[in-house]
Amino acid sequence: MLAISGFSQQDNKVFRAYLINNIYNVYLRINFHDQDVEVPGQELYGKLPGYLGKQHNAFCWVITSCKIKNEKEAEIQLINDFGSEDLKATLTRKNDSIYVLKQGSGSTIKVPNNGKWQKLPKTLEFKKK
Repeated sequence: MLAISGFSQQDNKVFRAYLINNIYNVYLRINFHDQDVEVPGQELYGKLPGYLGKQHNAFCWVITSCKIKNEKEAEIQLINDFGSEDLKATLTRKNDSIYVLKQGSGSTIKVPNNGKWQKLPKTLEFKKK
């Protein structure tokens, strides 16, 4: 019984997820607990807490560090894949399937969209997939 209880607690890692925002076609692939996420095609970064990617595009924002504040909130730092822009943000878990990314100090997240740069809103909702 004790082994089953321990296993279920290990499985409940709220900051290990694949999160999507269909409005802006962006996603977050994160594992703040084990920090073992690799960016496809950019393995030179090594294992990271995660990244923000754009669907059907190789561009990404790399999560360079994270700090889980509690079971609902984490602070993260991101840089774009060129290394020219960075920012601090918070990722908040509203419930089992909805997370909110709120950009803080630093640059604004921009992603490619139809040959132009598109700024993402300061607050962006993601759904767990």
